[in-house]
Amino acid sequence: MSSAPAAAPDKPVVVLTQRTVWLIFGALMASMFLSSLDQTIVGTAMPTIVGELNGVEHQGWVVTAYILAVAIGMPLYGKFGDLMGRRWPFLVAIGLFTLASVGAALSQNMIELVLWRALQGLGGGGLMILSQSIIADIVPASERGKYMGPLGALFGISAVLGPLLGGWLTEGPGWRWTFWINLPVGVAAFVVAWFALKLPSHRSTRPVDWGGIVTMAVATTGIVLVTSWESLSSSGYDWTDWRLSGLLVLTLAAVAAFILVETRVAEPLIPLRLFKNRTFTITTLIGLVLGMGMFSAMAMIPTFLQMSTGAGVTESGWLMLPMMAGMMLTSIVSGIAISKTGKYKAYPVAGLIVVALAMVWLTGLAGDMSMWTFGAMIFTLGAGMGLVMQTVVLAVQNAVDPHELGTATSSNNFFREIGAAVGSALFTTIFTTRLTDNLTEVFAGAPAGAGGGGESSLTPGVVQSLPEPLKSGIIDAYADALAPSFWYLVPLVLVGLVLAFFLPVIKLSDVAGMVARGEAVADPAKAGALDELPVADGVSEVSDDDGPGTRERADIVGS
Repeated sequence: MSSAPAAAPDKPVVVLTQRTVWLIFGALMASMFLSSLDQTIVGTAMPTIVGELNGVEHQGWVVTAYILAVAIGMPLYGKFGDLMGRRWPFLVAIGLFTLASVGAALSQNMIELVLWRALQGLGGGGLMILSQSIIADIVPASERGKYMGPLGALFGISAVLGPLLGGWLTEGPGWRWTFWINLPVGVAAFVVAWFALKLPSHRSTRPVDWGGIVTMAVATTGIVLVTSWESLSSSGYDWTDWRLSGLLVLTLAAVAAFILVETRVAEPLIPLRLFKNRTFTITTLIGLVLGMGMFSAMAMIPTFLQMSTGAGVTESGWLMLPMMAGMMLTSIVSGIAISKTGKYKAYPVAGLIVVALAMVWLTGLAGDMSMWTFGAMIFTLGAGMGLVMQTVVLAVQNAVDPHELGTATSSNNFFREIGAAVGSALFTTIFTTRLTDNLTEVFAGAPAGAGGGGESSLTPGVVQSLPEPLKSGIIDAYADALAPSFWYLVPLVLVGLVLAFFLPVIKLSDVAGMVARGEAVADPAKAGALDELPVADGVSEVSDDDGPGTRERADIVGS
């Protein structure tokens, strides 16, 4: 079992007053916003960046490098945070992200930009994982819902605000400001974190799982590259290409090697015994399928909006606001309700039902549909996701040993990120294949010269300037390609729904992670009574073959 040492008796104990908790929470909010915003803000600026830096052949790497680095960094920050404390890894993550933002803003070619984006991802992955873990350290699970709700809403805000802000900056001061904007926020977040994050640090005598780190990095790289191959290779998925088939073989070998290594080392990067915990396994699988569905659904909707309405980059971001509103509303309301009632299982079940219904509704997308109807569709989708995302994180944190909060949280997010990469790639392939066939038919029936440069040169502005019926034909081609594609996502969501019904309901602990580990006290009056600190309500040590013991909660309650 991974066991970070408790605070030494001669070290000052952290006193978790309400003021301290809110100060730390403010630092976490700023840092998470910084990271999540950067996953979406660059996408809208991409055509301009490619044109200025003459790097069309490398444009896929700008996004892929960031996603890849985030995925690789997550388990590392989770594990090292558990072993050594989270203060210094968090400061390093902010520093890396801010430094890389400056480098990206000053890039003179696409190679430089890709490298800086990878470094940004290493920082961004740490900000996301450590923020969630630190919340679990300072706030008991019984109260965590009201804090996790705003954090979940933050993802929704950034998902919509990113494209919106990216379009506005690109059309205004220039694309480099999509990176410069991180500098003041990053510096402010670092300063606040330096003074507010008074978290214990300690030396670990446990050996580092270098074999697990290397094989995880190779396997993750392979998965992301295989699923992104369509955008990285001009020939698409040509399985006669030795590079693609070789990459697939290497990826499978790395996955097998990772599993083998993790069963043999003393301090595994992602302990496979976590999967013996039913709550961890079910929430991780729910995160995987939700990542595949959520990011896939969000990937192509802005493109459809621009083509069907003639909206510019910035305007299409505004049209996605209903989804953000739905996610914010349900994330905050469910978080407050969980804190009041102590019950959480109903929310992922209800959320996945709503997401499934929203996906079915989205199969009715049409080129001439009302924007009010479209807004209702994506509001429903966002509302469903808001009920699920942070609730499953809360569930898994509540069900594991307090010494492994970071490892369990990062592993859960890691698999969601992998799901997002795989799902987005598959959905994009399905969509583009159908779109190409549809547009070929539309242009085959169009008068000579009516379509300008043909389907390869279509932009929202060009589509709106085309004569009828060619204009309507192209818009319908986009709708007919996108709408049926959502049927492929419905089974995924239904799998998650079935899993949610089997989610164990465990009494929410009323002890924060740091208090359970003996590193803090919640009541100033008990600051000196370390020997009286509770371990965790309803938690018992159960030995297994993989280590001295794993935490399993004994008090299962009703949903």
